[in-house]
Amino acid sequence: MKKLVAACLIAMVSAGSQAFAYEAGDIVLRVGAAQVDPSGDGLDIVSGNINADDDTQLGLSASYMITNSVGVAVLAATPFKHDLTLDGTIIGETKHLPPTVTVQYHMDTGSPFRPYAGAGFNYTQFFSEETKGPLTGTNLELSHSFGLAAEVGFDYAINQDWALNAAVYYADIDTTAKLDGAELGDVEIDPWVYMLGASYKF
Repeated sequence: MKKLVAACLIAMVSAGSQAFAYEAGDIVLRVGAAQVDPSGDGLDIVSGNINADDDTQLGLSASYMITNSVGVAVLAATPFKHDLTLDGTIIGETKHLPPTVTVQYHMDTGSPFRPYAGAGFNYTQFFSEETKGPLTGTNLELSHSFGLAAEVGFDYAINQDWALNAAVYYADIDTTAKLDGAELGDVEIDPWVYMLGASYKF
């Protein structure tokens, strides 16, 4: 009986691995909650330090497998909204879209667990800037950003098409802030992005 149970477990793990193994031409769609957690130094000005707070939105990622192990991925999300604070006081808010393109390497572990890592570029577009509190009535502008990005993550197969997914991204995001046309300096945002959700293989 024990041998039969062991054989069934081995067969299940093997089947899950083979069923979810990636092949050239596959598309892997990932969806889940994505949290942007700014970790940069912000911007030091005479009256203090400007920082952006974190936000969670719907994250979407799609990987196209060029080979069984190498894929190209695009990360997108619904617009993130951040409060801008000056030493803890809210002085404004902004929204941004952070499309990110990476080249991924997927490791076949011979089990349903399939880790991957990638590197590429991030383009962040800021919009809907608004001032609040002591800056109400002034015009805030944040420039768009282009920088390097990296990711690590894994899929864990639950059947031939679906898997659980978790991933962590880092992006080099710096934006130049202007107030009423006068340049304040570069705001270092440099966020970590945490995503937890599900994968579906086409």
